[in-house]
Amino acid sequence: MISIDRFNQARQILAGRILRTPLLYSAFLSRLLGGEIYLKLENLQKTGSFKIRGATCKIINKRKEIKSNGVVAASAGNHAQGVALAAGEAGVKATIVMPEWASISKQEATRAYGGELILFGRSIQESLAKAKELSQSGRMFIHPFDDEDVLIGQGTVALEIFEEVDNLKMIVVPVGGGGLIAGIAAAAKTLCPKVKIVGAQAAGCPAAYQALRDGKIRTCPAAVSIADGISVRKIGKQPFAVLRQWVQQIALATEEQIASAILMLLEKEKVLAEGAGAVVLAVLLGKAVRPPVRGKTVLIISGGNVDSPLLDRILRKGLVEHGRVMRLWVYLEDFPGSLARLLTRLADLKANVLNIRHSRNIRHASLYLSRVELELETRGRSHLEQIAAELKQSGYTVEWE
Repeated sequence: MISIDRFNQARQILAGRILRTPLLYSAFLSRLLGGEIYLKLENLQKTGSFKIRGATCKIINKRKEIKSNGVVAASAGNHAQGVALAAGEAGVKATIVMPEWASISKQEATRAYGGELILFGRSIQESLAKAKELSQSGRMFIHPFDDEDVLIGQGTVALEIFEEVDNLKMIVVPVGGGGLIAGIAAAAKTLCPKVKIVGAQAAGCPAAYQALRDGKIRTCPAAVSIADGISVRKIGKQPFAVLRQWVQQIALATEEQIASAILMLLEKEKVLAEGAGAVVLAVLLGKAVRPPVRGKTVLIISGGNVDSPLLDRILRKGLVEHGRVMRLWVYLEDFPGSLARLLTRLADLKANVLNIRHSRNIRHASLYLSRVELELETRGRSHLEQIAAELKQSGYTVEWE
């Protein structure tokens, strides 16, 4: 068991080097989910992620041992940026190995923070192996999660939460390699043994979920996920030891649930969360986790580093999932005014046309028919169903999704 003194020491190390992030009460989520919900906004942390905590704690603790070659780390993005910035502020060189598929924006951010970037590997595991190889030349290796200094640095999130929230019953934490949840669990359970620690993980890469279920660590397959920051195929040994002792549950969320959570946080709370940060809300929306009716629940929004093109696709997916955007195909008799009448009918139904495509070349259809493909903005699924039903009642042949 890590003593609370270690976390307090880390807190002193981090003072003035990182931000104390806001803790936001959400009236909307509290009504929706039936509990008292707070959001710990680590997406507003330096580098846009909690990772700066562990990286800074490690580098400052080991500064005397770090040689002129500096440090080396492997990451898909957030740990990379955290190490690059922490090393730069400590006057230390940083070499970062990122997998070949790492997002361009995270690559550029890492360079901007002063990191020397190497693209290598088709997985985090291959990137980690390369970083460990580079460490043999004298660089100090900083593991993204399987390191006690890093784990303790991440756990300082819990100290901030307990200073602001009383009657805390549950903390829901994203899980990838396990460093964040292990640090929070170790600190929180020391301060309040009755608090429930719950992990949230993407169903496409459930390494921690399987390890906790089976009682042993194993490498699991990983599907492509919008929660790329927690797509880690194997949980760390040190975090796993903490999880087995202090974490009550790890819940899984689908890609659709994560996309819906990103959209909800952005629209209702004006909070931009990446997939790995929104997964904590996703498991509540999917009812895999239920907040206590009495007492407070804190969701750790761990990061906000999301590519703009990916964000566009995520938001569109979330809008479709909630019936806020629908795709509609309507067959029209091909004579002047038929399209205008259709658009007038849609306006009467309060649907907003986002995109339209009019085609006359339709296989297996009459020469006197045209097909209009429409993308509509609606108020939700019931509005969507009303539009389709009323168009059919008006005599239109309609297909929709």
